[in-house]
Amino acid sequence: MNFLYFLIIGAIAGWLAGKIMKGGGFGLFINIILGIIGGIVGGWVFGLLGIDFGGGILPSIGTSVVGAVIVLYIAGLFKK
Repeated sequence: MNFLYFLIIGAIAGWLAGKIMKGGGFGLFINIILGIIGGIVGGWVFGLLGIDFGGGILPSIGTSVVGAVIVLYIAGLFKK
């Protein structure tokens, strides 16, 4: 069940990050992967800053979106 949860959160976060970055998307499958990686990156960044939003689906999506935007930005630097 956790794997399905990661896929759903990753898909939502990757899609939202692609919309935020305007053209920074790489397609559904890659955006899901970037959303999952973004969740890890977002959790790490917020952990360094001492920010904790608690548990739940909305804080997880928010953290993943922030991380996915960071990952998409960095990936966009290499895409050019």
